[in-house]
Amino acid sequence: MSWQPMSTVEGQSLIGGQGRFRTLATAEGGLAYEIFYPAGVASPVHSHDHDSIVYLVSGSLRGTLDGRDVTLEAGETIVHPRGVPHSVEALVDSQWVEFKTPLPGRPPIGG
Repeated sequence: MSWQPMSTVEGQSLIGGQGRFRTLATAEGGLAYEIFYPAGVASPVHSHDHDSIVYLVSGSLRGTLDGRDVTLEAGETIVHPRGVPHSVEALVDSQWVEFKTPLPGRPPIGG
């Protein structure tokens, strides 16, 4: 799948530029995106109506999760639970895979 520009998250503009994303896979209850932010690009504080599991492939991210400061280095994983405010900033060029489940409007798998 081809890369697409990413300039907003949850309807809010990214800070410091734009990133890009592509859909890696979809399933009945979720999907996987690959996301790239160049150094200095950040999201504003936002939340989702789904759970997200983030695996950082390369780079270094810092941000907030429910008001706490967090950092993520290549090879690490973090969960953004649905409804929990969070933000992210690429300290260097950073690429991650983000699994989102369940998709909005769909029940949890097995639910």
